[in-house]
Amino acid sequence: MAMAAAGVCLIVLGLLEVSKGAVYKVGDSAGWTTIGNVDYKLWSATKTFQLGDTIVFEYNPQFHNVMQVIHSEYKACNASSPISTHTTGNDSLTIDTHGHHFFVCGVPGHCQSGQKVDINVLRSPSPSSGIPSPPLPAATVPSPSPSAAPPSLKLGCLPLTFLLFYLFYYPSA
Repeated sequence: MAMAAAGVCLIVLGLLEVSKGAVYKVGDSAGWTTIGNVDYKLWSATKTFQLGDTIVFEYNPQFHNVMQVIHSEYKACNASSPISTHTTGNDSLTIDTHGHHFFVCGVPGHCQSGQKVDINVLRSPSPSSGIPSPPLPAATVPSPSPSAAPPSLKLGCLPLTFLLFYLFYYPSA
């Protein structure tokens, strides 16, 4: 029973870790726009994007859109064959692959005036020698006997699950 509770705790912790990524509003307070000379290259260079992060594009949909494109189209500001197109004015995109993710505004002239961004998700850093380190052995934690366990441990991970749930949904509380 204790082993099953420990397994459930680990699964809950793993799901929380995977599902909780940072949220980045492209252009910060300016948003996705051509007004104000936002430097999206500088904006993205100051961020460390990771898998699971959410990129939010906020803009006026009457004047802008978001198109994901390949590198050559990004460089040429060519939005004629995008990977995807977003037009709501409040688009949230979760990054689920490593590498570069290129976005442009497809309205004529906007990309050329700088309304484009390269979101680069780096892989985890490897050791400087270039040789991958061997995996760490799995930690084994002996389970206490039911009679020796304090009353709070007899509930398994239930209190921990509620605490993590609270912290996940109310992080600023």
